[in-house]
Parts: sequence; structure tokens; C-alpha cells
Amino acid sequence: MPTVNVYNLSKEKVGELTLNEEIFNRPVEPHLLHRVVTMQLTNRRSGTAATKGRSQVRGGGKKPFRQKGGGRARAGAITSPLMRKGGVVFGPQPRVYQVKVPKKMKKLALRMALSSKWQSDRLLVLENFNLEEIKTKNFCRIMERFDLKKTLFILEQENLNFEKSARNLPFVKTLRVEGLNVYDILKFEHLVLNQPSVMRLEETLSQ
Repeated sequence: MPTVNVYNLSKEKVGELTLNEEIFNRPVEPHLLHRVVTMQLTNRRSGTAATKGRSQVRGGGKKPFRQKGGGRARAGAITSPLMRKGGVVFGPQPRVYQVKVPKKMKKLALRMALSSKWQSDRLLVLENFNLEEIKTKNFCRIMERFDLKKTLFILEQENLNFEKSARNLPFVKTLRVEGLNVYDILKFEHLVLNQPSVMRLEETLSQ
């Protein structure tokens, strides 16, 4: 069974935690992770890009210039795609970018992403995330103490002192257990959990 050391915020070892092997130590299949991450990024697209066709451009009721004698190609409306500020041919229209992936596949990819962090020794478990005050400087000291850089923190419940201390740092992200996803796990170099969040994850992903 995979085990991990548990530390307090002062980097003192306070115990060991045995992890669920099916969640934190299973074979990683890159193609499955790629499919789920692609799904996540595709579903984030707003699909609101739009252009006007010639029938939607305002104007065009009057012939812009006479048919003959001007030395120009004949034209009947200023809304033509050939004219400046005219309509756009085959331009983008609002659409829905939605890709569906089976729930079992999502859950399996989440287990694999967690396993990849443990197998690469980039998973850290802390006893708790309790900070006495909202202070980014104190949070940075914790990051330096554990030699963390680009890091994702997973909380089991709301923790305003911790979350607000971290939110101004561009290389740090905090998420609740229910918001954990494959893309964010793989995007950040380190993954940090506290003991309650590990229990919640094992309870959720073992079903």
C-alpha cells in the first residue's frame, strides 16, 4: 500500500498516512488523461464568436454607384462581401462546443492524475491548512519551507484565511475537493492536500 508522510505547517513530520492503492497508485494511461483534458478545455469555450453576413449588414438599399462609365466593376449593394465593411462569407457563428465523456472515464482519469503525482513524488500531505491571519507573506514562507513552486492546494471545506492568503499568487491555486479536476492536477507541478481532503477524495473516488 502506498504511504505518505504527514507534516505540519512548520515542516515537522507528525505521522504517516496510508493511501488507497486504487486511487493513488494505479497505472497511468496518457491517452485517457489526454481525452479528459481535451474535453474539459473544449467545454470551457464560450462559442460566442460571430460575424454578419451580407443580409445582416445595415444599409445596401441604394446602388453605390452607376452601372457603367465609372471604370469599376458593377455593384448593387454596399453590403457585398467585396465591399469595405460589407458582409463576411462563411464567417463564424455562435455554436455550442460540448464534448461528453462517460462518468466512469472521468473518475478513472482523476485517479490516474492523482497516481501520477504520488508516483513522481510531487504529492504532499499536510496536517491542516490553519493560518492565524490572512497574510500572503506568511503563505510564501510556507511555500519556501516546503520548496514548492507551481502548486495546487486541495481543501476539504471553506478556509478563508488560507484561500485569501494564496489568491494573489499567480503560481498557486486553491480548490475544494468537489472542484478537483484532471486538468488542474496535471497543470500544476505539485499537489498539496490535508488529511481530511485525502479522506474525502478516497470516499468519493472509491465508489
